[in-house]
Amino acid sequence: MIIKDLSLINYKNFDSINLEFDDKINCLVGQNGIGKTNILDSIYHLAFGKSYFNPVTSQNINHDADFFVIEGDFFNGEKNEKIITSFKKGQKKIIKRNGKIYDKISDHIGTIPLVIISPTDRDLILEGSETRRKFMDGVISQGDKIYLNELLKYNKVLSQRNALLKYFAANRTFDQTSLDVYDDQIVGIGQNIFEKRQNFIEKFLPILQARYSEISHSREEISLTYKSQFKEKTGFSEILKSGLKTDLQRQYSNFGTHKDDLIFKIKKHSVKKFGSQGQQKSYLVALKFAQYDFLKSQHGMKPILLLDDIFDKLDEDRVKQIVQMVSKSDLGQMFISDTHPERTEEVVKQNANQYKMINLEA
Repeated sequence: MIIKDLSLINYKNFDSINLEFDDKINCLVGQNGIGKTNILDSIYHLAFGKSYFNPVTSQNINHDADFFVIEGDFFNGEKNEKIITSFKKGQKKIIKRNGKIYDKISDHIGTIPLVIISPTDRDLILEGSETRRKFMDGVISQGDKIYLNELLKYNKVLSQRNALLKYFAANRTFDQTSLDVYDDQIVGIGQNIFEKRQNFIEKFLPILQARYSEISHSREEISLTYKSQFKEKTGFSEILKSGLKTDLQRQYSNFGTHKDDLIFKIKKHSVKKFGSQGQQKSYLVALKFAQYDFLKSQHGMKPILLLDDIFDKLDEDRVKQIVQMVSKSDLGQMFISDTHPERTEEVVKQNANQYKMINLEA
């Protein structure tokens, strides 16, 4: 998959801009605050129907405007795809594919396979389980619409169950029959989600281990473990019932696949607690390139790769390794953002024959 050109109107700091891209490597350069990351985010927005950095849609509109439009022309190896995402204050967001409006934005997920590597990805290691679940769900959902729909159903039921728990507390009442309606769905849908997540990890782990070895030049043993309450020996229905007292006290559902987590380890030790900065960075880059490989195998096409501000977050050797990997025939189109044009071009020129420099200050 490649994006050939991009047009923005009132998106973040841009009033209007039109850009054409190279099929292989595109380097977005310029001072901080000029909009390099916003260009990358607009491409992400076309793929997922939302911003990677700010999920509040209205906050992605340029100041003094009341709407934005993002338009991109893609080529998937067989045909052209025109994707338009637009939003006006007070109205629903619209995504069009080749002129046809989607009924549900979720139907668009997976059309544009894409991977982004950003400084904010450190949250995958440092923050709580929700961040890691979102990563896992995002990878699976790009290639499995049934899974995405199950996930949306589960979250809706979970929200309804939590609302019922709050109702019980506010009115000092309790109705087991009403609760059972939601519990049955939590267990049924949750079982399907658990099985697909477990199957994903089994396929994903060897890809991750291979990428880590390539990026770090290391023989360190790494692991990725899926942690879920569904792995408990007792049935999940029993776990749900045994936790009812806690749920009623906290007015929140404390048991289910919404509590799942991923455990990252190097040499059998937590990457978060014991990994050096270099090891954490290598693990994160390996995680994203493994995501790339997995999506490529699922879609049968090369995803777009967005690298945001990596020169300031990774040492130059790691950046060179990344560019070398992307320059190989098994990887497709890549975007790099950086504040130093000379540094970027020097590294890219050493490792790639085909690239385009885009200076946003010009």
